[in-house]
Amino acid sequence: MTTSADAQALFAHWKAADVMAPDCPSRVILQHLTSRWGALVMVALAMGPHRFSGLRRQVRGISERMLAQTLQELEADGFVLRTAHAVVPPHVDYELTPLGQEAAAHLVPLIRWIEGALPRIFGARQVLAAV
Repeated sequence: MTTSADAQALFAHWKAADVMAPDCPSRVILQHLTSRWGALVMVALAMGPHRFSGLRRQVRGISERMLAQTLQELEADGFVLRTAHAVVPPHVDYELTPLGQEAAAHLVPLIRWIEGALPRIFGARQVLAAV
């Protein structure tokens, strides 16, 4: 659990790093990791290496185009390693880099918390909708 002092220290760090500024480059990374597809791809890859088609089956509902874009972004950020094997037909594997494993170690508990808190979240939505 985060305490008030932890939150204040984090906010003081943000101000020093200027992460709250609209042009801070960390915002792009945050978007890549915490977008719906970015987070789900990271969780799927946290389970181990996947081929493109395997990722698409694992992350149900994602289009080929969106999966390719998400993988390119995560690879550019250093979270995903793309390995192309020189075989016919082409074989490409995707896996988390050490940096990606570190990021996934933070995302997985957040997603687990969201799933566990869904009844309370939906309850809060119903209360707000009733007002």
